[in-house]
Amino acid sequence: MQTLTISLLIIDTIALITLVLLQSGKSAGLSGAISGGAEQVFGKQKARGIDKVLHRATIVTGVLFFVLAFLSGYIVG
Repeated sequence: MQTLTISLLIIDTIALITLVLLQSGKSAGLSGAISGGAEQVFGKQKARGIDKVLHRATIVTGVLFFVLAFLSGYIVG
């Protein structure tokens, strides 16, 4: 059981890192910082297409990471 949990945790960690690196940046340097304030005033743009899928998948793998981390800590301890 411990080996299975650790293996799933490693796979989830690699998936989480990959998903975070695949996401596009929300701002691009100084020009993004300036237009970022305007975005908050005039409304936030909704993510579409692959960005939305990556965002949701990142949330799911993040939650799964914490569940597996607590589970592996409980099994070992």
